[in-house]
Amino acid sequence: MGALQQVLVVDDGVRAVDRSLSGELASLGYASVTASMEAADDVLAVIARPAAVLLQAPTRRDPTYARRAAKLRSHLRERGIPVILIGDSAEPRAGGPVDLATRLGAYVAAQPDL
Repeated sequence: MGALQQVLVVDDGVRAVDRSLSGELASLGYASVTASMEAADDVLAVIARPAAVLLQAPTRRDPTYARRAAKLRSHLRERGIPVILIGDSAEPRAGGPVDLATRLGAYVAAQPDL
């Protein structure tokens, strides 16, 4: 059996328990690293290539965050790393872990263990 596939979670720096995706990812069998948007490039430089990146929307409209997110998505697309946008935490995620499993699984199921 290969190592756990790693997923990078990029958020707006708010680490409230009800916004945490790391526990949900662990229950699905993924290792994860959580970083703020400001630290995302630095984290990507030191971790192994992630199977996917979850880009969590901030709880408030932030034009600076939106610009950085667009730049990060473009950079990741060039490297062939899928980006999954996760909506505002105020929106209920229908299906909880099953929804995330469906969205994430479709992207990384065919990815080789690196």
